[in-house]
Amino acid sequence: MTTLLFLAALAPLGYLAFRLGRGKALQTMAAGISMHSRPQQYGWYSVVWMGLPALGVAIAAALLSVFGVIAPSRELVLIVSLVVAVIGLAQGLRAIRPEVRARNALDNVIRWLLLGAALISIITTVSIVLSILFEAMRFFREVSVWEFVTGTVWSPGDTFLEAAGRGDEVGEGTSFFGSVPLFAGTFMVTAIAMATALPIGLLSAIFMSEYATRTQRGIAKPLLEILAGIPTVVYGFFAAITVTPIVVDIAAFFGLDASYSNILSPGIVMGIMIIPFISSLSDDVINSIPQSLREGAYALGTTHSETIKKVILPAALPGVISAFLLGVSRALGETMIVVMAAGVRPNLTWNPLEDMTTVTVNIVYSLTGDLAFDSPQTMSAFALGLVLFIVTLMLNLVSTFLVRRFKQKYD
Repeated sequence: MTTLLFLAALAPLGYLAFRLGRGKALQTMAAGISMHSRPQQYGWYSVVWMGLPALGVAIAAALLSVFGVIAPSRELVLIVSLVVAVIGLAQGLRAIRPEVRARNALDNVIRWLLLGAALISIITTVSIVLSILFEAMRFFREVSVWEFVTGTVWSPGDTFLEAAGRGDEVGEGTSFFGSVPLFAGTFMVTAIAMATALPIGLLSAIFMSEYATRTQRGIAKPLLEILAGIPTVVYGFFAAITVTPIVVDIAAFFGLDASYSNILSPGIVMGIMIIPFISSLSDDVINSIPQSLREGAYALGTTHSETIKKVILPAALPGVISAFLLGVSRALGETMIVVMAAGVRPNLTWNPLEDMTTVTVNIVYSLTGDLAFDSPQTMSAFALGLVLFIVTLMLNLVSTFLVRRFKQKYD
């Protein structure tokens, strides 16, 4: 409530500062005196003088309260901030003179604001990494890194297994933290999803950008993008209720034994969910290719399909790679579909018709049980998160290399 009052009071002061600063500059120019900057720039110059000190006081008070240095009352902070705003307004109006470079000052303020926004993003990323790293190091003091990375059995104790409904699978008091089955399930479902999404999404993008009429594109593109707005829990229901029985029946028709918690069903549905990401990005990339390339290809006698295969797709390859890796990142972090359709059993297998689980699903189960926060079972979630972060980072580095490798510049 105090924040809303602060913003409600600061907004009219900002409007007043702009009007007064602009008015003073106009009056000076009307007197025949040349000003360095435009009148509206002097208006914003006054707003900066008024707003930044007040915001600085409010932010400083909030930081002092968060770190426990001092706990000032909100009403006092509001009053002091408004007093500082009024003083800043008066000082800003006094500072408006013909030689003042208001435009340069505003450019510097904007530059520092943009730098601050970039630093916030960087600091947030570093904070996330450090928070995961410190907790993961606590886990690795009790469990060997080599065992965690190369182990093929994941059964972190009876309590966790009973919570998952499988308390009879291991002996009393046994704990194994081999993450290979979890990452195998993660990569398996990601591979299935991308094998579904990439051809459909890319072919859809080619159709919409190269073959569809304006009316057909206006209908097809919104319908495809609707898929991106469907909640993942709905996809989970669809995978468990509709796709899984179909997969089991088809497997039985060919004499194969498929589990009702197989990893193939959530992989297919996850691929359907990722189609609009690949389709929209690839469509934008293909449309951004210069028309001169197409016309040059046609002038050489190539057909439409040959132009797409030999000219357009190679030129769009960096963007298609980016869309593909965005879809991979989306698949690596998906949880709900796998929980609802594939279950939670860590299983190391090459058969997609068997049940498997993923890293993100196991992280959820590790952090939502009744175990103590400092137990190895709970701390394993941070270790899994750290390894998943490293895998994603390596994936981004590879994508950067590939995009630079295949990137072409056009006039």
